[in-house]
Amino acid sequence: MELTEEYADLKAAVADFAQKEVAPVAAQHDKEHAFPYAIVSKMGEMGLFGLPFDEEHGGMGSDYFALSLALEELARVDQSVAITLEAGVSLGAMPIHKFGTDEQKAEWLPSLAAGKNLAGFGLTEPGAGSDAGSTRTTARLEDGEWIINGSKQFITNSGTEITRFVTVTAVTGTKEDGRKEISTIIVPNGTPGFTVEPAYDKVGWNASDTHPLTFENVRVPEANLLGERGRGYANFLSILDEGRIAIAALATGAAQGCVDESVKYAKERESFGQPIGKNQAISFKIARMEARAHTARCAYYHAASLMLAGKPFKKEAAIAKLVASEAAMDNARDATQVHGGYGFMNEYAVARHYRDSKILEIGEGTSEVQLMLIARGLGL
Repeated sequence: MELTEEYADLKAAVADFAQKEVAPVAAQHDKEHAFPYAIVSKMGEMGLFGLPFDEEHGGMGSDYFALSLALEELARVDQSVAITLEAGVSLGAMPIHKFGTDEQKAEWLPSLAAGKNLAGFGLTEPGAGSDAGSTRTTARLEDGEWIINGSKQFITNSGTEITRFVTVTAVTGTKEDGRKEISTIIVPNGTPGFTVEPAYDKVGWNASDTHPLTFENVRVPEANLLGERGRGYANFLSILDEGRIAIAALATGAAQGCVDESVKYAKERESFGQPIGKNQAISFKIARMEARAHTARCAYYHAASLMLAGKPFKKEAAIAKLVASEAAMDNARDATQVHGGYGFMNEYAVARHYRDSKILEIGEGTSEVQLMLIARGLGL
């Protein structure tokens, strides 16, 4: 649990940025459903979008744990900003970094690592969420071009003014065993036939960009295939394994943010002649919240340490995602209770956490999927 000086300095710098730059405008962005372009630009200047990428492609030469630390600190004050960074790196740029050709890396990675552009990953469809094998979007090769038809939904960072492309999973054929051959293909925004539909009206993460996408005879060069043909689904599963650590870090930050707000409120709010934090009913509730946040942090630190050591971490990443997302949701509920009527007012940070945290138990693998992965890890 003890951080090196480099990690500690990064954590402190992002915490300071979150408090001074993000927190003052978070409520306004949430209320207006406004994408935080200025904040994203500043995060780019800090190098946050390039943390796990090599310097050759404009990155900071650090690692995924550094990204996770940054996500935790951002999510303490604004989950929308945190998920914009998480999706921009884990879902947008990481597939290029891991599976792209040298030419693809040179073309796409530098602007993504600098935070000047964003990218989305189109996996989920109306009938294919956790069951990604039910993908219906198709891509056929014709005269050196992929012709793509289908639709995607719930795609983060897909429709901003700085979104450069979306990588989509599509059925490109049939395997020898009769199963679908699924590949991933880069589709630049603005390509004819590629439509970014109007943004969703969401319960939470209101300052995060999320759209359904439609593809009608979209043509892109054959060279836009990302990774080996037929390995798209398998490759993306490996992306999700790492992403669960990042989401766990984000959820840990949300859980800790609820503790922060509750401690502050319990010291200031008086009832029956004393601060409400003097009452065991309140102090014990907050103590349990702190225990949840601490446990979540231990879980994602452990999963990250295994990943960085090159050891198997799938089960531990699933545990971290499960524990942290439940901690965020439980802490948001309890923080709202501590705040009483004020906790039900959107001007208070705990109200945003209450609305924002539920998706953490759904996105990038539901809690039920995490339980399935843990059970498999136990040989069940």
